Amino acid sequence: MPLVPVDVLLEQADREGFGVGAFNANNMEIVQAILRAAELENSPVIMQASQGAINYAGLEFITGMVKTAAESSKIPVALHLDHGTDFVQVVKCIRSGFSSVMYDGSKLPLEENIAMTRKVLEMGTPIGVSVEAELGKIGGTEDNVSVSEKEARYTDPEEARYFVEQTGIKSLAIAIGTAHGQYQGEPKLDLKRLAQIKSLVKIPIVLHGSSGVPDAAVKEAIKLGICKVNIDTNIREAFVGGMRKVLDAKPDEIDPRKILGPAREAAIEIIREKMRVFGSSGKA
Repeated sequence: MPLVPVDVLLEQADREGFGVGAFNANNMEIVQAILRAAELENSPVIMQASQGAINYAGLEFITGMVKTAAESSKIPVALHLDHGTDFVQVVKCIRSGFSSVMYDGSKLPLEENIAMTRKVLEMGTPIGVSVEAELGKIGGTEDNVSVSEKEARYTDPEEARYFVEQTGIKSLAIAIGTAHGQYQGEPKLDLKRLAQIKSLVKIPIVLHGSSGVPDAAVKEAIKLGICKVNIDTNIREAFVGGMRKVLDAKPDEIDPRKILGPAREAAIEIIREKMRVFGSSGKA
């Protein structure tokens, strides 16, 4: 089927109390793994591309691969720009055919973030493109977007209410203790803060940096209003781990298909596990 807007998937998730996985699509094998996992789990799915992935693979290739995957399946698939900090990049993704974009103005002063988010909404909403915003800084590093532990700050609930009122945004990424990349120790989510935010904003909430967060904490966050759960690092770990197993066993192997095939299978398994944790299996 054609690509669907993220808002459509999140409205269902919010209504029925589950989370939709947003998995970063960095190459063809990972795109295939995400779709195969969604088909096996009968789960709606979001394939997202960061600015780094777009620079690596090329915007046309990313869009083409995900569109082809979606059109070959009966599973609802959205194509989403992850952490779009550059307005020009956001425009390019919309023109390329993305069904959803994230404008990340979290490093900007509040009023500037509001103004830029409105600008993206004014462009995307009339043509059916979903828009996600971010308020509060999520620690760690994702591609070229880096936030030190000192800079990272949690989302203020009242600020979230004001931001949503002023922008009319339909999904909001918040900072409640997650980080991008691999964790040092176990992350502790501020679930009380999440509950406060959800009581003030009646829209789907997004959890970034979810790789490495304990399953029980993710499930509790979904109960409290998280509807979109971003996963990248866990897929990278599984994918590269699958490659290493082949190369450790057969160091002279030179057929990329025999190296990347098992890596794709490893990615399928971790994505399926995440979908079960999020409660999206059987929801397509």
